[in-house]
Amino acid sequence: MQLTLEHVGKTVGPEVHLYPLSLSPVPGAVTVLLGATQAGKTSLMRIMAGLDGATSGRVSVDGRDVTRASVRERNVAMVYQQFVNYPSMTVAQNIASPLKLRGEKDIERRVRELAERLHIDPFLERLPAELSGGQQQRVALARALAKRAPLMLLDEPLVNLDYKLREELRDELTALFASGDSTVVYATTEPGEALLLGGHTAVMDAGELLQYGPTAEVFHAPQSIRVARAFSDPPMNLLPAEAVEGGVRLAGGDIWPVVLPVGAPRQLVLGLRAGALRPQAREGDVTVPGQVELAEIAGSDTFVHLRSPVGELVAQLTGVHNLNLGAPLTLHLDPRQVFLFDAAGPLLRPAARSANGGRG
Repeated sequence: MQLTLEHVGKTVGPEVHLYPLSLSPVPGAVTVLLGATQAGKTSLMRIMAGLDGATSGRVSVDGRDVTRASVRERNVAMVYQQFVNYPSMTVAQNIASPLKLRGEKDIERRVRELAERLHIDPFLERLPAELSGGQQQRVALARALAKRAPLMLLDEPLVNLDYKLREELRDELTALFASGDSTVVYATTEPGEALLLGGHTAVMDAGELLQYGPTAEVFHAPQSIRVARAFSDPPMNLLPAEAVEGGVRLAGGDIWPVVLPVGAPRQLVLGLRAGALRPQAREGDVTVPGQVELAEIAGSDTFVHLRSPVGELVAQLTGVHNLNLGAPLTLHLDPRQVFLFDAAGPLLRPAARSANGGRG
């Protein structure tokens, strides 16, 4: 199914919820809507579903104009942040409801297949209120999958689950979406979730569509500082700099041997992802001395806030590092892993891709 949005915008009174945008999710694949809260993701999904009308523009499905078509006239499945299930129905009855509406045969077998795929088959005779939050969301997902809709919309479906459940369900969803049975649009605030789901990503901010393309391309070549901010967790380090002979001069007078593109302006902003900073030195590295302001261990990584001559930096170090506040710490980076932005925002040169994949 080919969903196409052409110059679609949404205003409510004096407030702009969506500036006019055009987007065509890839049929049978996953498109991630990535952006902070109030970026416009939910407004866009509601227009896709037919729950809300667009103020301007056109929505079409396989070339047919559905701009004014209601949600009942569209074959769409939607999963929300909250666990939306029929409270008086058992798990089995919840999953079976769209199958019965379509008059399908062998409903019991289909319900059990979906329940097994989502690991909720032991709970088929229970009511949703008797399940945990993660199990309730699995029921909602199973019901959406049972609908076999050509368009599936998921609005931050894992946001209310704890970390372990999010990880578990995210992996399962990635496998479920790989079948290509539906065009999937998935909204999230988490860059890591977009990278794990793959497919294509549309980066949104304050009601604007900033960039759309294959997820890896958008991550490695953000077109602007706004995109880089939205697609970096921890936030990308952004350092004002000046183009000089031999590279760039940063605050404190340090000169880094960063290769400048032809015609680069004098005033620049350097972008540096937290994972590009390392405690180990390699040939050709730039050295960044500093003091530890904060160190947090999260899983198998250590996040360090460093005060350095070039500015405040956040580093994501692999492994567990026991660092004392105020202690000196020297980090290193490959200058090729620096993003170069015009001071006005546009990307001038992406960073070289690191050997450790998405972290650079």
